[in-house]
Amino acid sequence: MRSQSKHAIPDEGLPDLRLISPSGIPRVDTLSMLSAIARLVAAGTAETKSALVDATGLARSTVTSYVDMLLRRHVLEAAGTVTKGVRGRPADRLQISGGAGLVLAIDLGARHARLGIGELNQRILVQTSDRMDIREGPEAVLGGLSVVLEEHLARIGEGRAVRAVVIGVPARVHGPSGMTVRPNIMPGWDRFPISHWLERRFGAPAILENDVNLRAVGEAAALPDDQRPILVLKVGTGVGAGMVDQSGGVLRGYDGSAGDIGHTPVRGAPVRPCTCGNSGCVEAAVSVPSIIRQLREEFPGLIDDERDDLDQLTALLARSEPTAVSVVRGAAEILGEVVAMLCNTLNPRRVVLGGDLTASTDEILAGVRTVAYQRARPLATRNLVITHSRLGEMGGVAGALVLGREAALSPEGLRLLHTSSAGA
Repeated sequence: MRSQSKHAIPDEGLPDLRLISPSGIPRVDTLSMLSAIARLVAAGTAETKSALVDATGLARSTVTSYVDMLLRRHVLEAAGTVTKGVRGRPADRLQISGGAGLVLAIDLGARHARLGIGELNQRILVQTSDRMDIREGPEAVLGGLSVVLEEHLARIGEGRAVRAVVIGVPARVHGPSGMTVRPNIMPGWDRFPISHWLERRFGAPAILENDVNLRAVGEAAALPDDQRPILVLKVGTGVGAGMVDQSGGVLRGYDGSAGDIGHTPVRGAPVRPCTCGNSGCVEAAVSVPSIIRQLREEFPGLIDDERDDLDQLTALLARSEPTAVSVVRGAAEILGEVVAMLCNTLNPRRVVLGGDLTASTDEILAGVRTVAYQRARPLATRNLVITHSRLGEMGGVAGALVLGREAALSPEGLRLLHTSSAGA
């Protein structure tokens, strides 16, 4: 892996990333109750004992008992007092403790990786952007990125344990097995046990997820509940979609192939060969390599071989070079056809466009909006918002941190926390 790590701790960080509040309190066992209360606090639904009593329907003495257990285990901590809406003396405000452990986030693309280390209370300690080539294979890529994370963990110090590792990859995945399934742009990764590899390396549970699903999770966590369902499209080396439904769940499909829109034929797409073996696919017309290939073939000399081709494309768009703008507009119209089809089928509240190319120009957003609002059914677009990502290229890391928090605050995550604390 050829890595050029840029260490940064964001000045502004991320907006508040809320967990989905539990819809019911599973009165099954102590760990389930502790998990539900911790997640109510993490979601911002209840931040005082009185609010937890209202949210759970439990007696105050019972809530106090569970809160005290979470305080002793350093899952919750007091963070000042709350006076608004409180009768009598101010109430202690509860929040997830920064000492509860860390989440490692890996957002893996075809040519780059964005890494993050965050506390369970959402504070980001480390963010890096690293150049790499996913074609070098899983051992080289994961090994190189793990070294970077381990260096940052050593610098953070303080002996805080890693509670979860979450990785997003540009492929459809089989979550239960922790493996990718026939990834088109990831040679050598098919059936590689990514989750198990990371678990052995870091000694913590690892979660494998599609990279666009992670972005959808991040966007959903950063926005009000009334903005769901959220559909995220990423245009990069490939083209993919991820969706978080109205209840906050990720739409994965039975075999994990939901959102694999890049290999769908679409009206107006040129008949070009695709990496999947077919012709006329969305990816063969809209992906960054396809746009660059078209410019090279039809307009020789516009993009040379000496510099990064994506950087050249974004530079051309930044100065409104007519040829590049025209080709990108054509790709945007094809993508708009796909968005219209998805809106008719899934009826999202919000469609978010992501990826380096969409972030560098408004041409794609404008083209997608024009076609989608024209082609989709009126009922599907009545309350539809099509926009850029609120989180930008941090969307995948944000989604990973959210999933990591959920895993660490689950009954099993709290059991592991208690076991490790008792062992210490």
